[in-house]
Amino acid sequence: MAARKEETEMKLVIAEKPSVANSLAAVLGATTRKDGYLEGGGWLVSWCLGHLAGLADAATYNPDYAKWRYDDLPILPETWRFTIAKDKRDQFDVLRTLLRREDVTEVVNACDAGREGELIFRTVYCLAGCTKPIRRLWISSMEDSAIREGFANLRPGTDYDGLHQAALCRAKADWLVGINATRLFSVLYHRTLNIGRVMSPTLALIVQREAEIDAFKPVPFYTVALELPGFSAASSRMDNKGTAEQLRQASEGGMATVKQVERKDKTEKPPALYDLTTLQRDANRLLGFTAQQTLDYLQNLYEKKLCTYPRTDSRYLTSDMAEGLPVLVNLVANAMPFRKGIAISCDAAAVINDKKVTDHHAVIPTRNIREADLSALPVGERAILELVALRLLCAVAPPYTYAETAVTVECDGAEFTAKGRTVKQPGWRALDAAYRASMKNAEPDKETEDKALPELAEGQELPVAGAAVKEGKTTPPKHFTEDTLLSAMETAGAKDMPEDAERKGLGTPATRAGILEKLVSTGFLERKKSKKTVQLLPSHDAISLITVLPEQLQSPLLTAEWEYRLGEIERGELAPEDFMAEITAMLKELVGTYQVIKGSEYLFTPPREVVGKCPRCGGEIAEMQKGFFCQDKSCKFAIWKNSKWWAAKRKQPTKAIVAALLKDGRTHVAGLYSEKSGKTYDATVVLEDTGQYVNFKLDFDRQKGGGK
Repeated sequence: MAARKEETEMKLVIAEKPSVANSLAAVLGATTRKDGYLEGGGWLVSWCLGHLAGLADAATYNPDYAKWRYDDLPILPETWRFTIAKDKRDQFDVLRTLLRREDVTEVVNACDAGREGELIFRTVYCLAGCTKPIRRLWISSMEDSAIREGFANLRPGTDYDGLHQAALCRAKADWLVGINATRLFSVLYHRTLNIGRVMSPTLALIVQREAEIDAFKPVPFYTVALELPGFSAASSRMDNKGTAEQLRQASEGGMATVKQVERKDKTEKPPALYDLTTLQRDANRLLGFTAQQTLDYLQNLYEKKLCTYPRTDSRYLTSDMAEGLPVLVNLVANAMPFRKGIAISCDAAAVINDKKVTDHHAVIPTRNIREADLSALPVGERAILELVALRLLCAVAPPYTYAETAVTVECDGAEFTAKGRTVKQPGWRALDAAYRASMKNAEPDKETEDKALPELAEGQELPVAGAAVKEGKTTPPKHFTEDTLLSAMETAGAKDMPEDAERKGLGTPATRAGILEKLVSTGFLERKKSKKTVQLLPSHDAISLITVLPEQLQSPLLTAEWEYRLGEIERGELAPEDFMAEITAMLKELVGTYQVIKGSEYLFTPPREVVGKCPRCGGEIAEMQKGFFCQDKSCKFAIWKNSKWWAAKRKQPTKAIVAALLKDGRTHVAGLYSEKSGKTYDATVVLEDTGQYVNFKLDFDRQKGGGK
């Protein structure tokens, strides 16, 4: 009887990606491959392809919205519609069929355990018209043991209704602000100006920082350094060089008296484990990775079962992980070449805090690291795995302890100070230093250097061997890097938020990388290499946009408040309709009251004239000062005005020539110069693009007279 029931009743599992579905199916015993799903052991396992469906564009609600007009604003859908991506229609049809099968009695949501995963599943479930009971798989690791445990402890889908509502509100809010604000400002200022709920305040942070740098005027200052037996001591800063010079002269060759000697034992706790944002920051600072690269590498490691769930905002583990932690730490230590010769310890209490774990615990390696061939991993993934491993080993290691000595000496009535330290126990910093030493071009950790002062006693007289005036200047704020911008996004508006606010700042760990990439792709943000760092600089149009944007669209506080409200929706403390009503009211007021800034016609760069489609990527080719370039920054297609080929023929490619080459691949050109004969001739110029190089050749229909 039981066997017959198993045959007639099936459970459907829906994962976010095919790779995840394959891992789940292997554990469940669903090994028979079908078209778009796997089957076996009473289970059907299928997958989404990321977002199969999303909120429909404005023209779906009214065909007139295809054109951008001020009179249509604000666009506020009463009933929201979804559309299925064309390239994902087939997989949606598979899922809809499975969801409607009579033998399917229960659906397991196995999409990523977070807001977006919840939204991906629920959208498909609702569009398929399914009403069957939902259970939720919530795991932080793709290890087989974690999958088995997760399926043994499936939770009711209703427990995550708040999470779905928060995700849906976030998507709707982004749609409303993106559609209405982008259209409003684009129409009023006669150029496409992309505006986003989180994107614009992030851009405002960068523009504000550049304004502070531009306005900064360095102020010189002077100190006097005394050379004393075994150490040097410095005076406080002075504004006047003459005063510093007087002190130098008075001190030189004199005697200094030790006024105070303070010795303190200091302890530096190990750093906390990584959440996504702190990992992205360190990977940018130490490895030069962008936030998006780090997320992509970490996602791949998660799917390869080598790291736990990436999109986490927690830096701690849960108490049920304490028992197995020493084993994991030893496995990780043995897999890391940089820890050779360094004793490993495991203070589990330092990293366990149930109260500070929300949806997911911190990012750590898994036990699968033991069997993995790390040398076979792509370079970027291996670098991220090593960084995550290092942080785990450091976090459970002993603290770094040292003795600090602070000395004050007096010479000619002025005070001079010096500090020294003696390392007592290197603790976690030994691992950190070993990791740095294993890296190419890594700067040594100055914190662990011994700078011991000699034994000194109060009242002791010391001869001054030399004195020198040192000049310095106050320094401006630094340009943002991805490391420092992620930190600023994380804390933006935080001081004005409630203490217990679960989410502060701009965006979430899961969305920040995408926001930065969007700012770069829209031309608002430029990555510029400077020495060892990559700076993030705003474009001219970015500065202009922030100049004309009203406070509510560029305020980090407002967006941070919205993130907090979404957290309240998630917890069932705020009705979704109340949140949406606030967004709607703000947009109605914006459209109704915003006035164009006078003189703004001079703010923005003139729009570039498009001359044709890129033969490589299908993007737009526009004329610029030095040639015709693809507007997709990642595509390198270019026809240079001063290329050697055209210069030899004493011609420059014009708009008409380039337009014809892009459209037909060839065009007739008159008056080409022959270096051989010194005469001019007409010929057909043919465009040949190799995918790496843009070449030209000549084609002669009737070859008479003239040279090539």
